[in-house]
Amino acid sequence: MNEMQTPPVTVLGIGNIVLQDEGFGVRVAEALQEAYRFPETVQVLDGGTLGMELLRFVTGTEKLLILDAVQGGGQPGAQYRFDDDAVMLHFQDKLSSHEIGIQDVLALLTVTGKKIPEVVVLGAEPFVMEAGTELTSQMAELVPKLVQQAVTELQRWGVTLEAKN
Repeated sequence: MNEMQTPPVTVLGIGNIVLQDEGFGVRVAEALQEAYRFPETVQVLDGGTLGMELLRFVTGTEKLLILDAVQGGGQPGAQYRFDDDAVMLHFQDKLSSHEIGIQDVLALLTVTGKKIPEVVVLGAEPFVMEAGTELTSQMAELVPKLVQQAVTELQRWGVTLEAKN
């Protein structure tokens, strides 16, 4: 594959890993990479708190799976799945910089005629968003569940994953 070409499928973990559960999406992406080998048609990215810098990594991808701590107003630990138009509605309510960033990236791709055809957000309501580099134990327990949900989404998209162990 040409180095400049974006793979058709992108898995993007976003969040701030120094605010405990806010780093959930990044931790789920890391767990996915630890557990599975991905075909070269898939890139798994730690988007962290990158904003518009993400544009160069996702432009041209056809399917984008975003993993994130989702403040959806539910109980802590509630799990969420958004797709298509619900994705932009979800990000419209966000105040954290990385979520504004991903909203801007998706909006810019849309207005420039490079809209990503399929976008899915998977996440869970955080318990604690205070300084600290570890997820709370309750949030950490959700990581394997979100990994499994992500695998299910990827398989729905025709991606074959190989477990590492």
